[in-house]
Parts: sequence; C-alpha cells; structure tokens
Amino acid sequence: MEKIRVLIVDDHEVVRLGLSMLLARHQELEIVGEAGLAGEAVQKVKELLPHVVVMDIRMPDKSGIEACREIKDFDPGIKVIMLTSYTDEEALFGSIMAGASGYLLKEIRGQPLVDAIMTVARGGSLLDPVTTGKVLDKVRILTGSASTEQNLLNEQEKRVLSLISEGKTNKEIAAELLLGEKTVRNYVSSILAKLNLSNRAQAAVYADRLRHTK
Repeated sequence: MEKIRVLIVDDHEVVRLGLSMLLARHQELEIVGEAGLAGEAVQKVKELLPHVVVMDIRMPDKSGIEACREIKDFDPGIKVIMLTSYTDEEALFGSIMAGASGYLLKEIRGQPLVDAIMTVARGGSLLDPVTTGKVLDKVRILTGSASTEQNLLNEQEKRVLSLISEGKTNKEIAAELLLGEKTVRNYVSSILAKLNLSNRAQAAVYADRLRHTK
C-alpha cells in the first residue's frame, strides 16, 4: 500500500522537528519534506507532490491560508490541514474558503493528528458540517447583493479590494498602487464600511465570489 506523503510547514524549526519525529513513527506516513516559510511551502509542494500538507497559519512571509489557496490552485487533490495555536473565527473562515480539509489546534496529541492526516488523505474532512455551513451561509449573505454593493466603491477602492483578494498586505498594496500605507488603510476601512464587512478575510471572499458571479 502506498504511503501517505506528508509535507510539514512551520516557521519554528523545533516544531517541524517534533512533528517529523512524531509522524515518522507511523509506517503509513512518509515525511517528504519541511518548509519554514509559506512561499517555500508552495514551491516544495510543486517539487515533492505530497498527499497532505500540515501547515501553520501564521508565518513570517505570508499566511498559511494564502499558501493553502495557492496549493489548491496548483493541485486541488492535495489536502491541507491548517495547524494553529489560536482559536480564531477569521482564520477558520479563511481556511475553509481557501480549501483546507482541516483546522486543528497545536495542542492536539500525536495519534489524533495521525488519524486526521489519514482521514483527509482518504478524502474525508475534519471540518464540522455545522461550522462549515455557517461559514458558507455567511458567504451567501456577503455576495447575495454583490452587484449592487459593488457600485458603492470608487475605482481605486475596487483596485484595492482586488489586491486584498490576492492576499496582499497594506504595504504591498501601497507599493503596487504608488500610495502611502496610511492611505491604503483608509481605503480598506472605507471598503469594509461600504460593503458592511467585518475584516479583510470577508473582503477577500467577497471579491473572489464577485469574480465568479460575473
């Protein structure tokens, strides 16, 4: 039987080492590589073609959620489990929308983590259906009147919204549009207020769904 190929992604070397040692004890799993940055993780996925990526959410270069989205764009068949130290509704929302198959806290014990990897590798999901349903309901609400609300934004706000959906930070948006970072922050606040959104994750989902409804 083919082993499940696992890529471990975390910016802390000690965490990567601990996870590798823990998972390597199980004959069903093969640790094919490690990455300490989100961008590096995407590149290694393309080189190593793992079945499952165990990914930290908070990373120095960009979020694991952005990396998850890029990995799923590259190959929807690769499963991603988001691993985090925090219970964060926004991160859960973003993980589900990025296509993650699971969202686990780092306090999880060894065997349940192995079971989780086995579950997603076989095509299962670790996401509670009730929680997922609530997130998808929120998406429908956010995009139900998208065409009308979109008209509330001026052209610069639309450009900023598009860049938010690409996962760019305020600093990156400022550099691309040749604006001050404070100006970008003001645009982001205006966009959230006009569209009645709570945070950037919702704005990214809104923009993504708007593109797909055109």
